[in-house]
Order: sequence, then C-alpha cells, then structure tokens
Amino acid sequence: MPKGNPSKQTVASEKYQKKAGYMTKGFKLKRDIVERFEAACERAGKPQAEVIRELMEEFLKQNKG
Repeated sequence: MPKGNPSKQTVASEKYQKKAGYMTKGFKLKRDIVERFEAACERAGKPQAEVIRELMEEFLKQNKG
C-alpha cells in the first residue's frame, strides 16, 4: 500500500500491478551508462523498461533461465 494519502487511482494501479506480478527493482549505475542508455532508447523509439525486459529475457535464454 502506498504511503501517505494516495489517490484512488494510485491504489488501483498498485493493486493491479501486484495481481499481475509486477515488481520494482532498484539499481545504482554510473551516470554515463544511464545517460547513454536513455539516449539510445530514445533514438530507437523504445521505452527503457521494454529494452531492459528484452535484455533480461535474452540473458535468461542464453543461460537456460
């Protein structure tokens, strides 16, 4: 449950994400890599989350995940 006084939409979104199996991961990365990745995603016209998901799926395939 979100902290503070969340809107009904925030509560509904969080409920859906939990039910659908979504989770948040936090990473600390060097600014240079993050900025270059952001720019590359922009040039490719793809959301960063989509690209990260694709990279993770490819890694899992290569490593029998």
